[in-house]
Amino acid sequence: QVQLVESGGGLVQAGGSLRLSCVASGIIFSLNTMGWYRQAPGKQRELVAVISSSGTTNYAVAVKGRFTISRDNAKNTVYLQMNSLKREDTADYFCNAHRYLGGFQYDYWGQGTQVTVSS
Repeated sequence: QVQLVESGGGLVQAGGSLRLSCVASGIIFSLNTMGWYRQAPGKQRELVAVISSSGTTNYAVAVKGRFTISRDNAKNTVYLQMNSLKREDTADYFCNAHRYLGGFQYDYWGQGTQVTVSS
């Protein structure tokens, strides 16, 4: 059974920092592209950052230079360090594990962790 469990969300003032963690089980973590997505109230889920199995990273324009995604394969964990937070970063943040294998795409999601940035 695949499980992705996020933690680290909370309430923070604008300009502050948070670090999100996502622990994965039931997958070969090192072979998956891991990502963080977010969904604000009334909006569609959007990509925040991804990190490939080889460590290549990609960021949404809105968070580039402020957020850093990293992974620890030994701990089956992906992190999202969020600095200089803005009110518009307020959203539920979801961890994603993605793998393309044998012609099939596999996507798994965590339950989400809430981030609220106050002014």
